Amino acid sequence: MKKLIISLIALIMATAMPVTAGDIYVAAGGNDNADGTQSHPLLTPQAALKMAREWRRLHKKEIVGGITIHLQGGVYRLAKPLFVRPEDSGTKDSPTVIIGDNGATPTVISGGVTLDGWRRGCTDSRLPEQLRQKVWVADAPMQGNRIVYCRQLWVNGSKAVRAQQGKSGEMTRMTDFNIERRTITIPTPKEDLTGAGELEMTVHQRWAIAILRVKEMRNLGNGTTEVSFHEPESELEFAHPWPQPVINGEKGSSSFFLSNAPQLLDEPGEWYQDYPSGRIYYLPREGEDMGSVDAVVPVLENLLTVDGTRERSVHDVEFRNVTFAHSAWTRPLHEGHVALQGGFRMLDAYKLPEPGLPEKASLENQAWIARPEAAISIRHAEGIDFTGCRFSHLAATALDYETAVSRSTVSGSRFTDIGGNAMLIGHFPDGGFETHVPYKPAVAGDLCDNITISDNEVCDATNEDWGCVGIGVGYVSNINISNNEVHHVNYSGICVGWGWTPRESGMCNNRIIANYVHDFGRQLYDVGGIYTLSYQPNSEIKYNRIEDLCEAPYATNERAFYIYFDEATDGYTVTDNWCPKELFGYNQPGPKMVIKGNGPKVDRRIKEKAGLKKQENKK
Repeated sequence: MKKLIISLIALIMATAMPVTAGDIYVAAGGNDNADGTQSHPLLTPQAALKMAREWRRLHKKEIVGGITIHLQGGVYRLAKPLFVRPEDSGTKDSPTVIIGDNGATPTVISGGVTLDGWRRGCTDSRLPEQLRQKVWVADAPMQGNRIVYCRQLWVNGSKAVRAQQGKSGEMTRMTDFNIERRTITIPTPKEDLTGAGELEMTVHQRWAIAILRVKEMRNLGNGTTEVSFHEPESELEFAHPWPQPVINGEKGSSSFFLSNAPQLLDEPGEWYQDYPSGRIYYLPREGEDMGSVDAVVPVLENLLTVDGTRERSVHDVEFRNVTFAHSAWTRPLHEGHVALQGGFRMLDAYKLPEPGLPEKASLENQAWIARPEAAISIRHAEGIDFTGCRFSHLAATALDYETAVSRSTVSGSRFTDIGGNAMLIGHFPDGGFETHVPYKPAVAGDLCDNITISDNEVCDATNEDWGCVGIGVGYVSNINISNNEVHHVNYSGICVGWGWTPRESGMCNNRIIANYVHDFGRQLYDVGGIYTLSYQPNSEIKYNRIEDLCEAPYATNERAFYIYFDEATDGYTVTDNWCPKELFGYNQPGPKMVIKGNGPKVDRRIKEKAGLKKQENKK
């Protein structure tokens, strides 16, 4: 009896004792051959993931209660992307948490390398003579045995501007857009661009941009110059009807700027990379000491891939208090960039000689698209959470939940200095799937479902591809976008839906609630603070605050709205959204829309509660 009592007491005590999870420590001064303890940390996150993977494979006692990978403050420069696979999965009771140090030094996972060895002055005759001794030059880094060519440079944490006509953000109106000749006619540049073999033209295309590599410039002798372009972007640019530049629109013709030539290097903070030498030229900003400057160029396009399969998903992995920084976007260097919308580039596109498809009788164009590049990509996964993270200095999409992702959350995080979309969520028909055909997956689980985007700030996104958005959502169900602040974007703030079709798809039960969207539409038009497409039954837009719609300086018309119900939007109840006036766009919305009680008369308490939950972070 005594033994029984002792055994019972021991069992009770064991049950009452807190379960200690397994801890793995990583530090910038660590060693991957160490044991991963706090006193003997590992060097790389990859080694920590491998150790955790082995613990789970061998069912070690450390997995009880979960595994925590502690990343000490500092910069972890990646030689290759982090790869989280099904074998790295945790469980609800034993998750894997990758957590950054909460100290004064942030924990940064970086795809960039430091650029040093700067020297003052050059003899390049293509540069303005008065600037040749003011320019600083550095050799491009090597990746393996190859020079790194890039389109991004950060100096002391600020993004430098690729050498361009005029000041950053300035554009010039074109005079002609010739589909037959595949040329754009522009005012003749004041600069002599002879020998500018890597010259690019960025074209304003209503709600998107095109980046075209210049093939030839022919001076017409009347103050204008005719420009032609390389393939494949030339055919795409002149074959697709939507969106194309406008000549003689309501507010003038479409605009452009030229960039990436040494002759255009004339403003502090501008830079140029020479081809084929790889040398990087930089004109310092006032006060910058190039002897001690922190200059970073990105090498990796992708920093993190979470990749499962239909048969074996990745699940129950959380990233907490980690900064992801310095990703590249280089594709336009090799093939240009002609976008349809939201950063989705065209693979093929053309105008139908006779409009109409079974799916849409009025359709007049066809387009096959590809998903934009992303720093973080997640596929076939559940419970992949980002909490209190930072996403900064990323050249394309920051975070992308691509396909078959469910039960996941992004919360309390900040996205700033993002070249493309801050967040992209859900399926977008790409590859061989024509983009206007409604998507309904053969496997229901391929649809992203039950994802929460809450209490995040998005600021200065879309700064390379202006046609991207703050939060972009395609074919999803049961998504909750709430209490976010989205501001200073060049196109729309929060976009949900795809397809331009009234037909049923997998989209349903989506919620856009209590967000604060402001300072949007800074460059493009056909824009909405909140923007929707297609049929989404049982969905809601309510309690949002939308204001400070910018007047895009190079728009050719005034199509810009606080909320834009674009083509075939249906199934939404839209109530109690505050905006300065009832400026809404309606493009063939469906019969199941309920829109009431929106505008400046909405209760101020609703207005004040919109946005980030922490009042001190609100505007």
